[in-house]
This record gives sequence, C-alpha cells and structure tokens, in this order.
Amino acid sequence: MNRFSSFSKFASARRPQPVAEVLGRTDAFAALRAGVEQIAALERDLAQLLPDYLASNVEPGFIKDGTLTLFAAHGALAARLRQVQDRLLSSLQQRGWPVRTLAVKIRLRDVQEPPAPKQARMSPAGAAALQALSRSLPPSPLQAALATMAERHGKSTDQKK
Repeated sequence: MNRFSSFSKFASARRPQPVAEVLGRTDAFAALRAGVEQIAALERDLAQLLPDYLASNVEPGFIKDGTLTLFAAHGALAARLRQVQDRLLSSLQQRGWPVRTLAVKIRLRDVQEPPAPKQARMSPAGAAALQALSRSLPPSPLQAALATMAERHGKSTDQKK
C-alpha cells in the first residue's frame, strides 16, 4: 500500500464534467441551475425586444414577487429603459414571463477604452496618383479636397523616409 492509495478513489472522480451534470446532482444546485437558465432566457428575450445599444448594456436580475429587476450600465441607459418600460413589460408578459412590474437599477461597469481611431495610410504612389487626379480636375470643392488629401498623405509618407 503506497501513500496515495487512500486518495485513489477521489482521483477517478476528478475527471472534467459538464456543468449541467454537476448542477443537476443536488436540490440546491438544481435551484441554481433553474435560476441560471431563467436569466439566460431573459437575456435572449431582452436582446430581441430592446435596441442593440440597450440590450448589450442591460442585465436582467431575478423575478421576485412579480417584479423583474433590470440593471443598466449607467444613468442615461437607465433613463432610456424607463421610457420604454411599459412597452417592454407588455412584450415580456406576451412572451409568458410572470412579470407585473419592472424595477430599473444602475450597476456601473468599468469604462472600456474606446478603440483607437483608424488612421488611413497611403502609399507614395497612391498620394502621387491622387495629386495627378486633383490637377486634372477643374477648380471645384472636390478638386480642392483631393489636393488637400494628396498633400497631407504625401507629407506623412515623406516624413517617414
């Protein structure tokens, strides 16, 4: 008998298991699973009922005593959610949700840095072609815009040399 023999019965039980299987084993986990499934179904319905900018920034809570709590990412979204509250409540009821009222609360999220603005880069050949095109056009706003763009891109490629 080696020093690990008493743990061998636990070693075989340590294989990876699907979450659904684990959550179905006990009553407490079964209740948790039902809650998770309810939230997931609510998220799907909210994604269909709300505009994209609202749906991606609103998280549903649990339904308690006929009241569904919705958490908005910030105050402006909460205000907009309150404006569409009656329509949303009616739509949720039509889909079979046992909801009589909605409570809107704010749950602040960390601010995500906006993506860096795109910075177009033009090759020297492209800038030269743009410059030639602007020279071939009669004076007009388009001709002036093309000349300015060609000059700006021509300078940026010259500076890198």
